[in-house]
Parts: sequence; structure tokens; C-alpha cells
Amino acid sequence: MKSHIMKIAPALFILAAFAYSQDPIEPPSALAGPELPKGFAGTFLRTDRSEKFIRETIEKLVACGTRHSLSPWTDPRRGIGCGRDRIVEFLNGVSKADAGQMQVVVDKFEATAPRTNNQPAPLENVYGILPGSDPALSKTAIVVSGHFDSMPSDIMDPHADAPGADDDASGTAVSLECARLLAIPDVVGAVFQYRATLVFAAVSGEEQGLLGGTRLLEYLKQHGYKVGAMLDNDIVGADFAPGGPHRVRVFSDGGADGEDSPSRELARAIEDIDGRDYVRLIFRSDRLGRGGDHLPFVKAGLAAVRFTEPLEDYHHEHQTPRVENGVEYGDLIKFLNIHFILDVALRNAFVLRELALAPAPPENVTLTGAITPDAKVSWSAGADPERAGFEILWRETTEPRWSRLTTASAPGELVLKGVSTDNHFFAVRSVGKNDARSIAVNALPGLPRKP
Repeated sequence: MKSHIMKIAPALFILAAFAYSQDPIEPPSALAGPELPKGFAGTFLRTDRSEKFIRETIEKLVACGTRHSLSPWTDPRRGIGCGRDRIVEFLNGVSKADAGQMQVVVDKFEATAPRTNNQPAPLENVYGILPGSDPALSKTAIVVSGHFDSMPSDIMDPHADAPGADDDASGTAVSLECARLLAIPDVVGAVFQYRATLVFAAVSGEEQGLLGGTRLLEYLKQHGYKVGAMLDNDIVGADFAPGGPHRVRVFSDGGADGEDSPSRELARAIEDIDGRDYVRLIFRSDRLGRGGDHLPFVKAGLAAVRFTEPLEDYHHEHQTPRVENGVEYGDLIKFLNIHFILDVALRNAFVLRELALAPAPPENVTLTGAITPDAKVSWSAGADPERAGFEILWRETTEPRWSRLTTASAPGELVLKGVSTDNHFFAVRSVGKNDARSIAVNALPGLPRKP
């Protein structure tokens, strides 16, 4: 009898783990307190036209045969240069429809890594840059990205077929669809004057060691941009688990201080904007043992997250197309869910729009009040006629989301009577008169303010 039990137990464990992967429902919770007035308007509608654009984008990238980063950049029909040309063509079309406001940049660079045979490899990123209208915020970049390179079973083989439909033509399509939604006025029936600059990126060299993402960060720094947020979309094309539709996962790094990080606050902002019915927060930097182009930004202490589909099927990632023992391998478009990809694009677009319209986040957010019954939160901020005020947030240290808030009309110090500094975490965010909210900034322990 004992040996029989030992045989059954592993099977029960596998079934339980698979059930858990189907996007479990989380208990509802709401932020309690006097929020500033709501008034943010405008939406993006789900249309067949959007699904058509996404499908056509992925089909054109897949038609390049391979987009391996070490494949030719000069062949218009096969290789990574073919993929670059398709992306440039799309963004040029968006720029034309936007009366040339969006700038299309092909960023050529070299990078060396073990997966380039430790030799300098020519690489290229493509950016659509929509300049912000506010002089104080136009050098703040709100970034969305997908990588357009792909890989077969052998990462060092630039000749094998590597269609890369899910990894990561899907993420590239999300970035390009966001450009179409946000840059072309007639798509949403309104013209938004974005205060910050929007950057729609498609990068190469991800499979060779996050080379394109690293270069994207370097490019922004070299051109004087401060990164306000970075949304990386990588493997967002399928919803394989039974019982769907499911939510897209949003991975965020927690930081090294044991409390929070800009990336974690970006994740919370995404959930606030999109709603818990559409995104599932995962409190880790990425899937176990894996990485994406958001990580160079995370390591630089910036707000960056990764969007990824609910449950990956590894038969359709990093696989040369083939059939073995009746199993079909390969990252092919027939395994994608275009409806799901559009949903991911809409979630990204909502976040990009609000962050690009929001006031600058507060600065110098500090917490004092140790050995007293009251928490004292202080912060500073530059003058902004479009700012309605600030929201001061707090939560129990064991809670994943902000649970309490109050408001203030101006920067300074706020005393929270009877709120323990030991038992709570605190943060402050800016709120615009248009209701757009900045990412919250965590209150770090500081010296008491001088009288």
C-alpha cells in the first residue's frame, strides 16, 4: 500500500499545479479615502481594424523566415533586415497619418556578447518618438517596447527558420499598435497633447543577451531623456490555459531595500489604470531563470515591467519548426490569439496615455515620526499649473496594494495622526486636473523637517 501511495502523489501534485496556472481569482480590495475628483475621459475601442493591423504586422514579420540577430541586415526578403524594413514601413505610415509629428529613428550600433561569438555584431533598433508638448516634461520618456529578433532551437544558428510569431512578433505588434492608437488623432476621435514624450520601440539582440534593450536605455540617456516608465512586451500572443480568457501577467522587480521599487510602483499604477480584471501582477522581476529587455532599466533603478501571456507553451518558443513523435514544434502564427494580443495592446495604450498626460511624480518623498504615534510624510514638487494636488498613500507592510489614502493640495509635510510608521509603508503621487496620476514614489526614512 505504501508504494502505491508514492506513485499517486506526484500525479496529484501536477494536477494541482496546473489548476493554479489558470489565473486564479484574487480577493477584491479597494483603496479607501478621499480621492481627488475623477474626470479622465477618452477610451480606445476594440475594433476589427485593430485586430487586422496586429495580424498583418505579425504575418509580415513571420514572412521574413528568420529574424535572428546575426542574420543579414541587407536582404529585403529574409533575415532581420527584412523585419526592420517592415517595422520602419509601419511607423512611417503612422508618422504620415500624424502629419509628421512622430519621428522615426533607425538606431544602428554594435554590441559584443557570448552569443555574438564574442565579436562586435552590427545591430539596429527602431524607434517611433512622439515628442511631448510640455517643456517641463518633454524630456521624460514613457516607453513601450517589443523585440523583433527571433531564434531557432540553436541560438547560434542564423540560417535556420525562426518565425518568432509569439517571441516576439507579438510584443512588437503591441508596440506598433500603441503607436497607431496614440499618435493618429482619428483612431480615438480626439487629439491628446501628451505632456511627456512617448517612445514606441522595436529592438534587436534580445535573444543574444538583452543587447537591444541595453542600447535603448543608452540611446535615451545620450539624447537627454529621463525614463518615466518602460513597458516591455515579450511573449504576449497566446492564452493556452483552459478556462480563458485570462489576464496578461505583469512582472515587476521589488527592489533591494525590502520595501518597494519604482518598478513595483509602476506595476501598481498599471493595475490601477487597467483594472484587476485585465492584468495579473506577479511580484518578481521575470519568469524564473529568464529575462527580458526591461531588466537593463530595472538594474538602473528605473520603473520598468514585463508583460507576458498567462501560461507559456515551450513547444512554441525557441524552437525550429518541425514535427517529432507527432508533436508540432515552432513559434507559428497559427498558435496565436490575435484577440488576446489586441487586449494587451489596449492595456499598454491606456497606461502610456495616462502616464504621458500626468504631472511629474513628487520628489524627495521622506518619512519621519519615529518613536511617535504619528507618521509624517513630506515631499517636494516643482510648480505645475495643470496639477490638481497629491495623494498620500499607505498600507500595512504585509499588504500588496495601497489600501488607504488622503490628499493634499500642495507639497510640504502631512501628519497622519495615529498612523504607525512601523506598521505601514507610505508613498505620494501627483494628480493632474485631467485626473491623470503619476507613478507613486515611496517614502524613504529621512531626517525630520526643520521648523
